[in-house]
Amino acid sequence: MKYGIHLNQEKAEFPALWQAHFIDYDVLKGFLKTKMVDTNVRLSTAFPSTHVFQWMPATPDEPCFDQMLAQRLALVSKLTPEFVSMLDKEVDRFNRFFITVKAEIKNRVAHVLDTSRQAGVAECEAALSDLLLLERFVFLNFTAVAKALKKHDKWSGLQIREPYLVRTSQLSFVVSTSLLQLKPELMGRLTDLLAEQNVPLSTLVLPAGSDAIASATAALKDMAVVQPPLPPVGLKHAVLGDNAASPKLGPLVGLMLETQTVMISLRGPHGTDIIGGVLRCLSTHKCQIVDFSLSRLHHDVTFGVLVRLHNRDVDLFGDLAKTAQKWDGTLSFDVQDARLKASKLADSAQFALSEAPYAKRIKYIATVLNERGLTPEFLSEWLAWLLHKRISVEQMRRLDSRTTLMCVEFRLSVPDELSPDEMKSELIAISTGHQTDVALQTDNVFRRQKRLVVFDMDSTLIQQEVIDEIARIAGIEAQVAAITERAMQGELDFKESLASR
Repeated sequence: MKYGIHLNQEKAEFPALWQAHFIDYDVLKGFLKTKMVDTNVRLSTAFPSTHVFQWMPATPDEPCFDQMLAQRLALVSKLTPEFVSMLDKEVDRFNRFFITVKAEIKNRVAHVLDTSRQAGVAECEAALSDLLLLERFVFLNFTAVAKALKKHDKWSGLQIREPYLVRTSQLSFVVSTSLLQLKPELMGRLTDLLAEQNVPLSTLVLPAGSDAIASATAALKDMAVVQPPLPPVGLKHAVLGDNAASPKLGPLVGLMLETQTVMISLRGPHGTDIIGGVLRCLSTHKCQIVDFSLSRLHHDVTFGVLVRLHNRDVDLFGDLAKTAQKWDGTLSFDVQDARLKASKLADSAQFALSEAPYAKRIKYIATVLNERGLTPEFLSEWLAWLLHKRISVEQMRRLDSRTTLMCVEFRLSVPDELSPDEMKSELIAISTGHQTDVALQTDNVFRRQKRLVVFDMDSTLIQQEVIDEIARIAGIEAQVAAITERAMQGELDFKESLASR
């Protein structure tokens, strides 16, 4: 589902007054889609991969290279400030509304927490509902800003997203922590009220062992104030102990259990500093790490991490942008709301960052080996075969430590309809043509946990013939070597040659 559609669906669930102050993502996207056509100054991505830049124009009507570049620079220098001005107005309008609503909700929460009066469960639930709704309002709109900036950078070739997000980190909707500080108090108050009034458990059922239970545990540890001794019928007990909650509390628990999944990638020349910078940000904002991936090319490192946010702490992105600036890195991230299904992930399956996200696949390991060195010609034909078969490369790992590349292990994601026998038959032809060994094995426990290995020894695992070495010690190396040679030429069978030697 496109984010614009998702945002409009979410927007419809908010009060009408709130809806009027959402970021107008459709207008921003429409501006980019209609105005920023043929403006991309990053020419390597602005044209199809088959496009060839000519030294001289092919026709008199075609602009020369410098004219084409000047036209694009002129357009982007005019349109980018217009876009930023539009976005500033949207963000400012949203931020001013946030300040107003925050003050109202803060007063309401303070009224509920006032110890001089007795607030009821309904009043406490309403205050908590408003607080959680405001958090969701902020996160949806911040995501709209980030996605609009991402589209701008893609279509213009400029990179303004990181510095723009650093700017937003100074605004109230990002730096406001007072509501987050009030939330644990409000949760504790609601826990006490439910215990005092013995609210019956009812309809909200969470399957035992589900991700929702784990999410609830983490969320409530952050949000609830546990006051010993905890009564048997409190908020934590309602959600976790009996896998149920009061009818009124059900929607609130749903809001609290919502998580945002964020894919973060930071690339730059300071390897360990980049990894440490990202992890410090995640630690500061109490993110849950789902998966990570690391790629290194000497000093250059790309560190990718998949995280879940259990609250709407958008300040994380500002801190990540500052970290990228500090270490000369390039930051990219994609927010994947829990309500927004990832259509690119087939059958709603979940995949590790190192996996190709396709369904109906079998994992294979292919080991390619040539003691004289793997040639570009072989590797090119090998990859062409993989592409033809729609086989995805998930990982490549060098296995040798020679000065020339000799052995590489590929982890492959193979469509399950491909015949193993047919694949091996085709690979034998490629292998023979390049005198390069290709071993294709299913990636399973039997491959990884070998208990018996059977192989030839002489001139295979080692470069020598052991019997010739024994003959050398005995002083008859020449005679035995001659017999060995006759056997290798087919003049003697194995038993006869062994007896002779």
